[in-house]
Amino acid sequence: MKVERADLISRAKAGDGDAFRELTEPYRRELQVHCYRMLGSLQDAEDALQDTVLAAWQGFGGFEERASLRTWLYRIATNKCLNARRSASRRPAKEWNVPNVEPPEPTRLGEIVWLEPYPDALLAGAIDVPLGPEARYEQKESISLAFVTALQVLPPRQVAALVLRDVLGFHAKEVADMLDTSAESVNSALKRARASLERRRSPGGDLEPPPSSNSSSEDDLVAKFVRAWESADLDGLVALLADDVYVSMPPLPFEYEGRDLVARFCASIFSAGRRFDLVPTRANGQPAFGAYLRAPNGISHGMGLYVLTLAGERIGAMTRFENSVLPWFGLPRSFPSR
Repeated sequence: MKVERADLISRAKAGDGDAFRELTEPYRRELQVHCYRMLGSLQDAEDALQDTVLAAWQGFGGFEERASLRTWLYRIATNKCLNARRSASRRPAKEWNVPNVEPPEPTRLGEIVWLEPYPDALLAGAIDVPLGPEARYEQKESISLAFVTALQVLPPRQVAALVLRDVLGFHAKEVADMLDTSAESVNSALKRARASLERRRSPGGDLEPPPSSNSSSEDDLVAKFVRAWESADLDGLVALLADDVYVSMPPLPFEYEGRDLVARFCASIFSAGRRFDLVPTRANGQPAFGAYLRAPNGISHGMGLYVLTLAGERIGAMTRFENSVLPWFGLPRSFPSR
């Protein structure tokens, strides 16, 4: 096996594209997830991944094997993400654009309007990777919307230090080599990142643990949400919400916090006569739904994607994304109403 791998490395260094692809393909999924954690956007993560693969191909002749191939690729990907965070013209916030709906005044206007969901279908083989001994977070927690959102408010190098050390478990010396700095500098950035993460973790980040994925508890709560939302049953919906429930809707900056205010927001949707069909999927390890607005002509049109953050036996947060993300989940633009 080692002989075969050494042969692939030699061929790749000599310019054999097939050998390079065979060496690097096993790491693409986990590298994309890494870029997503750092950038908070699937589109930006895919761009960073493509830049990483291109840079690795162009620089493979200089791969000296002092670190593993995986570590070398993470070094390139991390620095591509750092460059992206420093120079990116992030997608701007959008104006409220829901016809005939007058929402209540929001609790606040959110900062992280570029946030995008990550399809669970892409997580297969990407978050069950071997972790180093320094890892502090469960892989499922570290892909959740609350965690990814919290990362976006940290300075770029603090994000890199925290993800590489606490999420992936690389040693301080390995991270220092990746970032061209000292282990002391990495540990200092990590300390500040941990403190900032605790202080600035987004609403919905400090919730009761959710029920296990696909458990009967999760299925029951999700089924109640679907019944309430599809039938515009405001009382039934409110009964499912945690006291400090939180609603956001990037790239719209509106954010609502607290059961009463979220209830008023949902009432503004339902009272406008908008009725929906929900199609289940999963995003960021969480229950999600394509939301389809029923039209008078008998067609339901995709209006967005809802991702639920569950907290115990309640809904702790709901994040609504634009309909442009539906194809990422294999969901149609429209279908005949039920």
